[in-house]
Amino acid sequence: MPGSTPDTPRSPVPTPLPQGGRRASRAVPAVQVHDAAVEVRRSARRRRTVTAYRESGRTVVLIPAAFSPAEERRWVAQMVAKLQTREERRRRSLGGDDELMARARALAAAHFDGMPQPASVRWVDNQQRRWGSCTPADRTIRLSSRLRAMPEYVVDYVLVHELAHLLEPSHNERFWSLVARYPRAERARGFLEGVELGSEARPAGAGEDDLVD
Repeated sequence: MPGSTPDTPRSPVPTPLPQGGRRASRAVPAVQVHDAAVEVRRSARRRRTVTAYRESGRTVVLIPAAFSPAEERRWVAQMVAKLQTREERRRRSLGGDDELMARARALAAAHFDGMPQPASVRWVDNQQRRWGSCTPADRTIRLSSRLRAMPEYVVDYVLVHELAHLLEPSHNERFWSLVARYPRAERARGFLEGVELGSEARPAGAGEDDLVD
């Protein structure tokens, strides 16, 4: 099916560390796994920041390599809680399938004169390689539920991308000119590209890093 931006399962939520944090001198492993759901990755390049994001069904927390075990436990608990709170807030604001359909119709009216009329727009949990997909033959649109953890303008961009496929199935010049009607298309694309970068990458608009106490 005609699809959208390739998917990499990362939803970073960076957060800053306050100056004066303690630095342990002992050697530490590069990667330490607490359990199946949370993975802690230590980085010698990190000095004052901690970041958390979702990756392949687990939570990854990036911390400075010099953190003591106590600092690690404290910051992992804080970042996991912050990530969950932010995602829950976004879930509530984005709603379910009915709200997603209403959002798609509003975007179609705003940017395509109401021309694309999807038969259904829904969240799905089984899209691991795409952010969204569209089947023009039956006018159905599906968005990866992992987008719920991302800013709303990024969700809107993926919806616009899929709505454009109802007017132009191919990724040709006409298609991209349709997508470009969404004013934040470039910024949203940059965010998604940033999500696909390595673990040290931080996409624009993802928030600030937490500072260490």
